[in-house]
Amino acid sequence: MALDSAKKLEIAKEYGASETDTGSPAVQIALLTFRIVELTEHLKINKKDHSSRLGLLKLVSQRKRLMKYLKRKDYTKYNEIATKLSIRVK
Repeated sequence: MALDSAKKLEIAKEYGASETDTGSPAVQIALLTFRIVELTEHLKINKKDHSSRLGLLKLVSQRKRLMKYLKRKDYTKYNEIATKLSIRVK
C-alpha cells in the first residue's frame, strides 16, 4: 500500500520547491493525502481490516498536525494546499 518512488517523485515535483524536496510540509501533506485515499479505497472493500483502519486514523491525525503547522507558518500555502487536495478545513 506504500507509494512507489516514481509516484513520490511526481508528487514532490508538483507540491515541492524542487524535484527532491520531500521534507516540506506541503509535500508531506500531499503524500499523506494520497496514502489516505488509497487506504480509504482498501477499507471500502475490506470492511473488517481493523489494523489498516487504525493506520488510516494515524495518517489522518498526522496530516492534521502538519496542516495546523502550515497554517501557522504560511497561511497562503495552507489555503493553496487545502484547495488543491480538496481537504476540508475548519
